[in-house]
Amino acid sequence: MSVELIKGSHFRNLAINRPPDTYGRLTLLNSVGQEISRCKTSMRRGQPNPVYKETFVFQVALFQLSDVTLLISIYNRRSMKRKEMVGWIALGQNSSGEEEQLHWQDMRESRGQQVCRWHVLLEA
Repeated sequence: MSVELIKGSHFRNLAINRPPDTYGRLTLLNSVGQEISRCKTSMRRGQPNPVYKETFVFQVALFQLSDVTLLISIYNRRSMKRKEMVGWIALGQNSSGEEEQLHWQDMRESRGQQVCRWHVLLEA
């Protein structure tokens, strides 16, 4: 399974008056919520509308697609050690909403074609 995190928009840094330093984390979970695999994008510094355009490949058999969840979360790095989650969505078995469930279904039925959708992050 190939996943591309393309871009974000309207990210704000509420603590200070400048755009946040953000990165995305993609975590693949099995049917009981255990982590199978994880990866993250590189940091985008000071961008309210960051363009990530990074592709990640997860090893998932076709028959397993109905049993996994892809958790996508965006983090704001506030300092060297401190980070805070900006928001998240989940696609797959435990989708975070109807739009995410439809995206996962379209992706499974696409037979190798790219399926691209915008999603609104849920508050952390």
